[in-house]
Amino acid sequence: MLANKYSRELEKVLFFLNEIGIAIIEKELDETTFLPGLCLGPNCIYVDFGKLLYAGDILHEAGHLAVTTASERELVGTNHISKDWPTQGDEIGAILWSYAAIYHLELPLEFVFHPNGYKNNSDWFISNFSNGNYIGLPFLEWTGLTLSENRAVLEGKKAFPVMQKWLRD
Repeated sequence: MLANKYSRELEKVLFFLNEIGIAIIEKELDETTFLPGLCLGPNCIYVDFGKLLYAGDILHEAGHLAVTTASERELVGTNHISKDWPTQGDEIGAILWSYAAIYHLELPLEFVFHPNGYKNNSDWFISNFSNGNYIGLPFLEWTGLTLSENRAVLEGKKAFPVMQKWLRD
């Protein structure tokens, strides 16, 4: 397994993803994956721990599965998924979902938003999310995963970054 300074955090992530129904399958992957050591499959993430550079990338990839409809999640990694998947909306949703997961797991923001990710915009995401500027919140609310402050007050529930559920129907 990944032996780095985030090994305890990685264990929390793997346990959490298993709890919410996203399978982690250890598998040897070639060098053609978008992120080193990671590849998405039908409702699962294939992980090559020997090639994985950033354990936090697992949460971002989980976010892609989480914001995708249940029927489409079963098609991820196959030739049957839309060639437009993931959309830009899905991408923003996955980024914000991973922030909610970090919040839930009480991990440092740098765990996911490491300096070598997000096209050198990690600091920008950290700054925005730390200041309560949740880019993508309307999308996550529309999918039924969370609630904005106003809607949470109306419904008597907790607002984002607390999630109402972790996987889109």
